[in-house]
Amino acid sequence: MSDWRPRLVALDIDGTLLKWVEGAGTTYEQISPPVYDAVHRAMAAGAHVVLASGRSPHGMTRIADLLDLHSDGDEPLWIVASNGAVVFRYPPFEVVHEETFDAAPAVAAVLEYHPNALVAVEERGVGYRVNRPFPEGELSGEMTLAEVDEIVSGPVSRVIIRDPDATADDFVALAGKLGLHGTDYVVGWTAWLDLAPVGVSKAFGLARVADELGIDPADTLALGDGRNDIEMLRWAGRGVAMGQAVEVVQEAADAVTDSVHDEGVATELDLWWPPA
Repeated sequence: MSDWRPRLVALDIDGTLLKWVEGAGTTYEQISPPVYDAVHRAMAAGAHVVLASGRSPHGMTRIADLLDLHSDGDEPLWIVASNGAVVFRYPPFEVVHEETFDAAPAVAAVLEYHPNALVAVEERGVGYRVNRPFPEGELSGEMTLAEVDEIVSGPVSRVIIRDPDATADDFVALAGKLGLHGTDYVVGWTAWLDLAPVGVSKAFGLARVADELGIDPADTLALGDGRNDIEMLRWAGRGVAMGQAVEVVQEAADAVTDSVHDEGVATELDLWWPPA
């Protein structure tokens, strides 16, 4: 592997590039200097850097801006949003591909067990339509109140179900019990359930990008910390889990780097593009 160098670097955002705010469902919107410098060494060497997140598109462009991933005259970035359901270019913002599905049956099934759960669907470019406000900082953009039936009345690319009174283990068990036919799902850092079209994951979105760029998955380095990163870590030629990732994520990876608090992204990228 000594002659191998990544041609594509896929980076999760929350818990990978950004550090978690202790006790809250949000991250500090700050890129540390070691991570910033390591990403730019990779780019200077010709690697394509692609953000791949569960965030909606409008929650990702500002991270691309913080990282200075684009320069005047450069081709627009490729970005994978909504856990792979949306692939877009930036800047300017242009959706290239979007997968949608009928989420109503799965949402109804989950709400039978968690009737007080919060439900959200992205309203692109604005924020989210929600049945009740989410805790501050957990969603980007504006929150527009609506009934659940209205929220999932048409095709959607992603649904978030959040129960502040439950745990991640509760949702893992529930998803396994329900089967959630017709959808795929991923449980987040807490009782946070993302519903997506069947077969859609970050790996699905990245495969489209890699194909557009003419890059083989074997030449991809992916870093992530969440359950929604598992398919991406398995798909990439080298999948690296963050040091604080739960065991099931680390087991899916080829390697484990330092935690996000110890600049794990920089630790990994420095292996391939060392500081001068």
